[in-house]
Amino acid sequence: MNLLERLFEQRFHYAPESAVPLQGQLGGSGRAIVRLSGRGVTAIGVLHAVREENLAFLEFSRHFRQHGLPVPEIYAQDLEAGAYLEEDLGDTTLFDFLGAHRSGDAIAPEAVEAYRKTVAALPRFQVEAGRDLDYSVCYPRASFDSQSIAWDLNYFKYYFLRLAGVPFNEQALEDDFGALTRFLLAAPHDFFLYRDFQSRNVMLREGKPWFVDYQGGRKGALQYDIASLLYDAKANLPPKLRQELLDHYLDCLAAYIPVDRAAFLDHYYAYVYVRILQALGAYGFRGFYERKPHFLESVPFALQNLRWLAGHVKLPIALPALLEALDRIAASEKLQSLAPSSTPLTVRIFSFSFHREMPRDPSGNGGGFVFDARSLPNPGREERFRAFNGKDQCVIDYLAPDPRVRQYLEHVFSLADMSVAEYQRRGFANLMISFGCTGGQHRSVYLAEQLAQHLRGRAGLQIEVRHIEQEKIGR
Repeated sequence: MNLLERLFEQRFHYAPESAVPLQGQLGGSGRAIVRLSGRGVTAIGVLHAVREENLAFLEFSRHFRQHGLPVPEIYAQDLEAGAYLEEDLGDTTLFDFLGAHRSGDAIAPEAVEAYRKTVAALPRFQVEAGRDLDYSVCYPRASFDSQSIAWDLNYFKYYFLRLAGVPFNEQALEDDFGALTRFLLAAPHDFFLYRDFQSRNVMLREGKPWFVDYQGGRKGALQYDIASLLYDAKANLPPKLRQELLDHYLDCLAAYIPVDRAAFLDHYYAYVYVRILQALGAYGFRGFYERKPHFLESVPFALQNLRWLAGHVKLPIALPALLEALDRIAASEKLQSLAPSSTPLTVRIFSFSFHREMPRDPSGNGGGFVFDARSLPNPGREERFRAFNGKDQCVIDYLAPDPRVRQYLEHVFSLADMSVAEYQRRGFANLMISFGCTGGQHRSVYLAEQLAQHLRGRAGLQIEVRHIEQEKIGR
């Protein structure tokens, strides 16, 4: 963390008072993301080893801000060391906001409006800022060309079709991939393609959308990004709202360039398909290959999109082998079973002291996991922490940066994710996870809170947290 703290001090002229890793926000990016704060000021620090990707993000950020687009300000950077500091846009993503303002397919007007604002901003990236963008800094390709498309299609073939055990004729599928690629590239593709324009990469601050994670951007077709947003699997937007937002996007786009709607739609659904295939490849790689089960929770939503497309869309080109494979995917009971059970799973998370009685399992299921935190650094041995517990910022700042604590949590998260996914698949109703330490005040409380934060917001989960020793002293 010293590097990020140095960048913070370089920008604000005083050292940060805390540096807290943002657990659960790394997704599949491989970046370490930290919130630094001091004297009421916060900033987001990023550590990432891929220099070219960092350069793309930094240069794009400066360019977009010059065009008045709502992206984070870059506060400081050390490109050679793989670190930079950026504006803190808060914690509310468009995805989170949607989840808090919907009941099934009924989406509250304020969430619809947030989507409309997001859609309205997209042409500004694609056309206005895309005209004079330096595409030489794009990583890994300067355009969404045949090579980029081949990477995505093979990602889907090898990490989803093969690992999910879906049969296909490889040569026939390759022939369809070639036909699909040629069709996609027949659409005008001289615009900025954001690449990962989805609801988790839009932050809402004071009702206004702000945009992040565009470091994979390159030159490409207009259709790709709006397809990414509207067919974002877990967002699961109703078809009617998708159409309304697509119409709104085309209206906004017309303020920047002439729009032939029929020509746009001629290629649009082919881009919807290729975006879904790319996403399925990612779910398969992270879920089947890297064994991170929570990534597989998105698969059933993608299957729902495929079924809708099969029933409502006829592509202008013949892709018999590909569509046959997609039909098999959409009809797979095995893949559909990856969806969380409709029965809510209650995860009870406890902290306790090993000097006292261990927590009892109120569900009668047998106790789940008990993790021993006594191998970790103990704040309780230092007088300055005696009056505090693992929810207090000073204790968090002591434990969070320690690599042993971070490695410990990574293992806990992996076991918890695997168990939650399997419990949900089998329709279980209860899982208990406990953390014990010497006094039940610091390490166990901190770990319990971190796991709760990691699991909160997932579909079909109810999280209950109890700190046994804290309850005894009324804190």
